[in-house]
Amino acid sequence: MIRRLALFLLALCVAPPLLAWQTGGPYPFGVLNHRSVTLTAEYWNPILAWVSARSGVPLTLKIARTANETTDMAVRGELAFVYTNHLFTPQRDRLGFTVIARQEGEGIRGQVVVPAASPITRLEDLAGQAVAFANPYGFTGYFVPYDALLKAGIEVQPVLAGSQEAAMGLLRHGKVAAAGVNHQVIADYSRREGFAYRVLWESQPYYDLAVMAHPTVPAAARAAVRAALLAMKTDPQGQRVLAEAAARLKLPVPRGFVAASDRDYDAYRRFFQQTRVPLEGQ
Repeated sequence: MIRRLALFLLALCVAPPLLAWQTGGPYPFGVLNHRSVTLTAEYWNPILAWVSARSGVPLTLKIARTANETTDMAVRGELAFVYTNHLFTPQRDRLGFTVIARQEGEGIRGQVVVPAASPITRLEDLAGQAVAFANPYGFTGYFVPYDALLKAGIEVQPVLAGSQEAAMGLLRHGKVAAAGVNHQVIADYSRREGFAYRVLWESQPYYDLAVMAHPTVPAAARAAVRAALLAMKTDPQGQRVLAEAAARLKLPVPRGFVAASDRDYDAYRRFFQQTRVPLEGQ
């Protein structure tokens, strides 16, 4: 009897704390912040408010200072939902997050870019030069372009800026010779900031970031959030929310959400099986 009591008390001590959504609290929704925290919040807060009202699942935006810190929150189990493409590395893939939707569009590509007036015309010209990347977790903003440089035998000096737009800021102000970027994010940045650039290299397309659910989120909540996201682009009020969000970032067109599954992201998994970029426990 004493032994059983001791084991019970030990289990209480080592049991993980209940997550917010397991105790009736709101469901934290993390967003990979390619842009500043302010711009990310201005874009996503109205979307999450609409999805919360439509689905009946209360969502609250959670963003860390940098994209990799937001990913770390997901890895620690602090996010019920997360908009990301950082969870397909070998270790994170085993966490059990499930893809429920993605933003519509042609997909994303990694690029290596330089200012339009730069004398650099080839990847080979970057040998020994400083090249900005978002952070060591970024897919199109780090892994894909850095992998291309390594496979081409071009050694550069990586500069990790923290976010994609921070890397673009370094490039714009002449702090680095080139930047590895997500083609969509730099196009949006260029329109908003009036920054002219040239593309030295571009990857194959990959599906855009996925909305993913933590494995402990109830199936009913996952289904309700998914249905609300997919309904945004056809519901008149949802369309207005998307249009206003796009206007805040000066995007050319609003972007709704479409259905997606885990299998849609197998190209990410294949990339990580053959990349030359060190995964460092990822």
